[in-house]
Formats: sequence, structure tokens, C-alpha cells
Amino acid sequence: MTLAIVPVGGVVASLIQLVLVALGGPLLVGLMAKVKARAEGRVGAPIGQPLRDLRKLLTKERLHARHASVVLALAPMVIVASAVVAVAISPLVSTHPLLGSSADILVIVYLLLTGSAAAALGGLDTGTAFGGMGSSRAMTIGALAEPALLVAVIALSIQSGTSNLPRIMVDTLAHPDWVLAPSRLLALGALLIVVIAETGRIPVDNPATHLELTMVHEAMILEYAGPELAMVTLGEAMRLGLLFSLVANLFLPWGIATHATALSLLGATASLIAKTVLVALGVALIEVRSAKLRLFRLPELLAGGFVLSVLAVVTGLVTR
Repeated sequence: MTLAIVPVGGVVASLIQLVLVALGGPLLVGLMAKVKARAEGRVGAPIGQPLRDLRKLLTKERLHARHASVVLALAPMVIVASAVVAVAISPLVSTHPLLGSSADILVIVYLLLTGSAAAALGGLDTGTAFGGMGSSRAMTIGALAEPALLVAVIALSIQSGTSNLPRIMVDTLAHPDWVLAPSRLLALGALLIVVIAETGRIPVDNPATHLELTMVHEAMILEYAGPELAMVTLGEAMRLGLLFSLVANLFLPWGIATHATALSLLGATASLIAKTVLVALGVALIEVRSAKLRLFRLPELLAGGFVLSVLAVVTGLVTR
């Protein structure tokens, strides 16, 4: 019987990724809120305000609805755990993260979907009207976004012949012309639509609203308080940071470390921060110039993402 040796470089890279996403996710939320406030002529809260809010929530009392079951308490842990595992195995800083051979893009997608399902079950658990409404809307949006996401994944896999994320990034580094290929650009458009939908940003959802008729994500977490609300908020922020980082690295992989040396990991960390901030700024500017769509208009937007992903697959097969 032989024991597998875990590479130290992979462990270090995964730990760096976890720290970056756990701290950077809330900071990205604060940065986007700051950009939107400035664009609207307001001062806005400090960029570090989400981290302060998390610290404050951790000191609050944990409260549960009278008829809530164990699902309400377990859902935040599942949301955070799924995000942590997805971040740890994703190639964000290095192409050799912990369990990099398992970093199939479908695995990442289903880990994030596990968190989404847990959030929906938590919203349904208390039996409130708002929780049920938010969970129903979230699952409807997810069901519409998943086909576009999966087909876009297939489009990204065509050139490399694999859906393993580190392999896709290494092959893209070896073939820089792939970045400007029509199939990649179409897949990028589809993924941007899906990421906006999955992270609950405008025009799909407005994370700053508490208007009953428009709430989606906020309706699911109305019954959370204290540390559990902090966990849900942190899990969603990590999810946002992970998706933004993956989009940045999939289409601009330059700067990611291909060797686990201290200097290369340091440079990859700076590169990842810069690329993710650019993606966040782009999404924030889209939000400033867009209005939230009515719920019945969302299928049109997500259908557009699906069409782009199908075109990406067809174009990739034709030009391969």
C-alpha cells in the first residue's frame, strides 16, 4: 500500500487562494458599491465596509424562527464549505492547486450549485412567504442559467480537449491566439451573463434592495441573524470573488504561476488581484448603466446567453 504525497506547493497555493478570496470577496462587493455610488454622485460607504459588517454580525446573537428546523442552521455551513472547496481546488494563483487534477470546471459548477440549493432550502425552511418566493425565484433563475453555463463550458473545452481548468489555462498560455478566437469571445459573453445571474447583480437582481416585489437573494436570507447571516454573506462574497477570478484567468491567464516558487506565487497574487478588480469594475459599470429587469424578462436575457454559448460551440467545432 502506498501513500500519496501531497505537494507542498499546491497546499501553499490553495491557502493563498482561500485567504485572497475570503478577504477579497467582501472587498470586491465594497469596491463595486463604491464605484456605483461615485457614478451616481454619492460618496458611498468605505470599500472595507462589508468586512466591518461581517465582524459586527459575528458579535450578534444567533436567532432562529420558532418553526425552523436544522436545515436553517446547516445551510450557512454548506454555503461556506462549498465555496471553500471550490476556491481551494481552482487554479486562481497557480496552475497546480491542491487536487488540481479534480479541478474540472463541471466540479466547480456543481459545488457552487450545492451552495445555491442550500440557500434555497434555508429560505424555504421557515415557511415564510418571502423565503418561499425568493427560493422559487432563485431556483428559476438557476435553471435558466445552467444550460448556458454548461454549453459555455463545452465551448471552452473544445480547443484543449479537456474540461480540466488548469489544463485549459496551461494550453491557453501555450497558444495565446486562442484568446481572440471567435468561440472564446462568444463563450466570454455567455459566461458574463451567467456570472451576473449567479451572483445576483443588476440587471438580474439588485443586492441592495429590500423591496418585496423585487427581492430574490435577500428574500432567502431574511430569517438569518448574527453569525449565521455572517456565514451566508461571506459565502456569497467568496462565490462572487471565485467567479470573477475564474473569468479573468480563463480568458487572460497570463500572470498565473506555473511553478510553485515564492516569487512566482507573489507575482501571480498581484496579477490575480489586478485582473479581478478590472472584472469587478466592468460589472459595476454595467450595473450603473442598467436597470433591473422584470422577472418575466429574465428568460430573454438568459436565453441570449444560451444562444451565445451554442454559437461558441458551433464556431469552435468548425474552426478546430
